[in-house]
Amino acid sequence: MASDQQNNLVKEQDDLSGVDWFHRLVDTMHRLRQPDGCPWDREQTHETLKEYLAEEAAELFDAIDEEDDNGMKEELGDVMLQVVFHAQIADEEGRFAVNDVCRECCEKLWRRHPHVFGESQVQNAEEVLKQWDEIKKGEKEQAPESAVSNVPRHLPALHRAHKMQKKAAKTGFDWPSTEGVIAKIEEELGELKEAVDEENKDAVSEEIGDLLFAVVNLSRYKEQLAEDLLHQAVQKFESRFRKMEKYFADRDVSLEDCSIEELESVWQQMKETC
Repeated sequence: MASDQQNNLVKEQDDLSGVDWFHRLVDTMHRLRQPDGCPWDREQTHETLKEYLAEEAAELFDAIDEEDDNGMKEELGDVMLQVVFHAQIADEEGRFAVNDVCRECCEKLWRRHPHVFGESQVQNAEEVLKQWDEIKKGEKEQAPESAVSNVPRHLPALHRAHKMQKKAAKTGFDWPSTEGVIAKIEEELGELKEAVDEENKDAVSEEIGDLLFAVVNLSRYKEQLAEDLLHQAVQKFESRFRKMEKYFADRDVSLEDCSIEELESVWQQMKETC
């Protein structure tokens, strides 16, 4: 009996080996949105789905960082589901369909890779990026209002600051040396200290923002993404804090019952281990 079940399972897998799973996904999403489909899926709109796309992308980032192939496979599927979901909603409204999305993507890739699909010649990745930017500019029906236009508003703030600064730098508006960037950070820190001393709440908020912006400038200048660096710092903090918690838990001591001196002493020990 068990052998028959195994044989049937193998047969089912063989039968599905040639399935076009992308179109099966599209058909499944269409079915879920039908009047007799899933009530939750039918209620969703482009607006309500925005948070899920952001979450799925973040979970994919985690899987990539952890080099988790199974996690990446699952999270890529979840991101793809969001793309298909949005396309299905647009299709129902007669605006565009998922096939239009795929065609748009293909045509853009062909257009922006003339060194592969055309006659253009490039020597390295830097030339590819330069060519990409030139082609992208030519695709616009009208010139952008500003050199810093078209930076997505919904990017994480550190990432958005990086892209904004990078666009500005292309016009020549950039620091000539690292020393200038560091001097700007010190200037912003000094202004923040003054605002704190004056107990000026609004000024403190503004100067913290200016200081963060200046620090992003330094990371960009050093060809680093501040968003990634902060994620690494947060992860390091979490690891050390958890170890500190375990240190005290092993001794049946609550963190809340410790003095700041005791916490700092153990914290320094944890820093030596990670």
